[in-house]
Amino acid sequence: MQKSKKNQIIISVLFGVLFALLVAWAFKGNYEELLTQIVAVVIVLIFFILFVILLRKSMPSNNPQHLQVEMNTGIEKDFVIKPTISNVTFKDVAGISEVKEELVEIVDFLKNPEKYKAFGINLPKGVLLVGPPGVGKTLIAKALAGEAGVPFFYQSGSSFVQMYVGVGAKRVRDLFSRAKASAPSIIFIDEIDAIGKARGNLRNDEREATLNQLLTEMDGFEGSEGVIVIGATNKVELLDEALLRPGRFDRRVFVELPGLNDRIEILKVHLRGKPFKGNLENIAKMTVGFSGAALASLVNEASIHALKRGKRYIEEEDFYAVKDKVLIGKKRLQTYNPKEKEILSYYQASKAVIAEWLGVEFERISLVKDDFKEEDKEIISKTEIMNKIMVYFAGRIAVEEKYREKFSNAHMDIKKAKDLAVKMVKDYAMGDSIIGDEAEIAKILKYAEEEVKSIYTSTQDLIEKVYEFLLKNEVVHKEDIKKIKDEIF
Repeated sequence: MQKSKKNQIIISVLFGVLFALLVAWAFKGNYEELLTQIVAVVIVLIFFILFVILLRKSMPSNNPQHLQVEMNTGIEKDFVIKPTISNVTFKDVAGISEVKEELVEIVDFLKNPEKYKAFGINLPKGVLLVGPPGVGKTLIAKALAGEAGVPFFYQSGSSFVQMYVGVGAKRVRDLFSRAKASAPSIIFIDEIDAIGKARGNLRNDEREATLNQLLTEMDGFEGSEGVIVIGATNKVELLDEALLRPGRFDRRVFVELPGLNDRIEILKVHLRGKPFKGNLENIAKMTVGFSGAALASLVNEASIHALKRGKRYIEEEDFYAVKDKVLIGKKRLQTYNPKEKEILSYYQASKAVIAEWLGVEFERISLVKDDFKEEDKEIISKTEIMNKIMVYFAGRIAVEEKYREKFSNAHMDIKKAKDLAVKMVKDYAMGDSIIGDEAEIAKILKYAEEEVKSIYTSTQDLIEKVYEFLLKNEVVHKEDIKKIKDEIF
């Protein structure tokens, strides 16, 4: 404040000196010239003062409260709640037959509310879609709205979380007010854990105010009003208990990663209108663990791969070529000298032969990547897990036997073998006792190592032939191993 007054005094003095100099200079002439010059100076000063006043008014205030109001206003102008009419239906969402069954009655209620009201039935106010990222929770909500033909209000949970207390709560009020005015309608809140996290010691006034408002709004309307609230999260364990109690999100629908048949159906949807030639079941089998979103990306990448090579059709090999790119991103191609290529070929050939010997499923094995299939079932035997551990040990043991030397390329397979052994003992209690220890893990790994050495001795001739094939072609399929075996025996 004092600095501002000081600046004003300095400016006033400067103007006074300037004016005095002009008057002194003017007295050298006659009075008519003096009068004319004084009028001119006054006019210039008036315009200058007006300019300064306008400039100061256009500058933002230093008052923090004023700044907060302006920033809040700007935020609210950007936040517009508008419903959309979804053109997605259940036909566009494949692989969720169990989920559809749970949502059909909600669609029917939204289409024929009078039928339910006549029986005094109130539908659940909230439905919580729970599942890992990419399984299609948002798409399911859109399909639900599309099937019912009702307005669809989409908001992300993070859009309610702001710096200023009260903004999130106001947005929740506005959202529910608009939805009620458009009833029957659907409110979909994606990533609801952004506002619905359990309240605890780490206080966040804005998030708590927003969550409290959401709880109040869900208590304030009846299911018969025709507004359904759908939340989506992949972290249901983080949600506040008050949000999950009966009368709010009292129905939970778990959306899992697609199984084999579901993946086939999803691939069919994404391949509509595309020139595909091949066996969809083979592609579905090699995509265990893929979400719906990952399968969509896989189809797109395979299409690009086929187009780049001037093909008329998308084939199975295009899917194999881009699988790793979809899962882990495109890696920089590595180059190997002749000696390294020999070691890698023998290492991978040993894994391929022993995997075929033990019945561990795979499609193909290259110099830098194996393609062992993940177990697509709920119950796995101890033998199956042990066989997988032995396959991971196969390359290291075979190379050591052949070259009488250990190499660093085995580190990832060793880690996978150890992880499986830990699961066997700690999670599945497949050791000697229910409460396993490190000694039992070591015992499992030692047993696997000894078994692999015995199998290697029995299959050495076949490994040598597969090694030669892999060294030449850089990739070997399971069918190739069977052909080589038939030639030897």
